[in-house]
Amino acid sequence: MSRILIADDEAELRGLLQRYLTEQGHSVRAVPDAAAAVQLLARERFDVLVLDLMMPGEDGLSLCRRLRGQGETIPILMLTARGELVDRVLGLEMGADDYLAKPFAPRELLARIQAMVRRQQQLGAHLGPAGEEPLRFGAFTLYPTQRRLERDGAVVDISTVELNLLRALASQPNRPLGREKLLVLAHGEEHGVSDRSLDVQIMRLRRLIEADPGAPRHIQTVWGLGYVFILEPDAR
Repeated sequence: MSRILIADDEAELRGLLQRYLTEQGHSVRAVPDAAAAVQLLARERFDVLVLDLMMPGEDGLSLCRRLRGQGETIPILMLTARGELVDRVLGLEMGADDYLAKPFAPRELLARIQAMVRRQQQLGAHLGPAGEEPLRFGAFTLYPTQRRLERDGAVVDISTVELNLLRALASQPNRPLGREKLLVLAHGEEHGVSDRSLDVQIMRLRRLIEADPGAPRHIQTVWGLGYVFILEPDAR
């Protein structure tokens, strides 16, 4: 059973999703706006936040960005009314883990939620107890469970996609990871990400953490297999 919080201003949709997800064995709370969602998050523990992009008052994008800025690590599924590319990109850049365009079938929402929960469990299992501790490499410190990356004590501006990929790589340092295994760890079993997209993500991550992206120290290519994350102290 997962504890799910839904924030959506459409009363009919809230009721439908709350009934359906409850019937599927989950514990569900549903609220009409961001303010109510923040109050519940402060009092209760949830496994997933389903967040509507367009709500009166503070919208979903603003709330998502604020939660991530406060260190909130709950997986967030963003609901978009139009499903346009700009909405999806903005949602992911603000810290959402996944998105779903309206209208949608409740069964599809359930599948997305289950995939997000599995991904968190898989990554947590690979990180193990050490995942609670900071991981230091070069000038950087990664806080896996807090979903935060710092460079020399300053927080690094990193997208959710890049952070998930870095956490996946760091879950098994110094061990080569095949492309498919890396994609599952970073994006879930139903990731739908191509090898080419993975290469682009790796390239962006290298630009962020490598002194020389053309000769990476930490994220190295294993030809014919995938990539390996090398833990190496700062050599400056």
